[in-house]
Amino acid sequence: MRTPVRVFRVKPGLIEGMAKKRVGRPSLYKPEFAELARKFCCLGATDADLAKCFEVNADTIHEWKKVHSEFSESIKAGKEQADAEVASKLFHRATGYEHPEDDIRTVSMGDGAGSEIVITPTVKHYPPDTTAAIFWLKNRRPDLWRDKVHQEISVDQTLAERLARARERAD
Repeated sequence: MRTPVRVFRVKPGLIEGMAKKRVGRPSLYKPEFAELARKFCCLGATDADLAKCFEVNADTIHEWKKVHSEFSESIKAGKEQADAEVASKLFHRATGYEHPEDDIRTVSMGDGAGSEIVITPTVKHYPPDTTAAIFWLKNRRPDLWRDKVHQEISVDQTLAERLARARERAD
């Protein structure tokens, strides 16, 4: 026996309107958050830090990155800029660097005549830092500079062959 089918008449446009209707709480995201997030990330902010800044949960930040591509791209750009700057500073520290500096001194004129200020331009030199160099090399070339040496051991014999050779030596 067949179950009777009920037919409902729906007003035109009602179903389309229901499909567009959003359910749940409205998003707290605002378009200006993208630029703010980029600036925070340039200062070294992590996703957890962004969540605190925007007063939302870290999961919300991840959701915003999925839904709003401009937000995700701005975070990537800010983090890349900050990372590049740190890498540049680490490189300078590892290789040594120098910069101009003014040496300011007061020089006595003698016989109670007072003193004058003398400014001498100099160049300040910073020698290479071994710790920074090691850190740089371990991260950039781990195949050559890692602490742990990876050794591969290959055995060409099967267990049966090794047992047979052991028996021969024992006889």
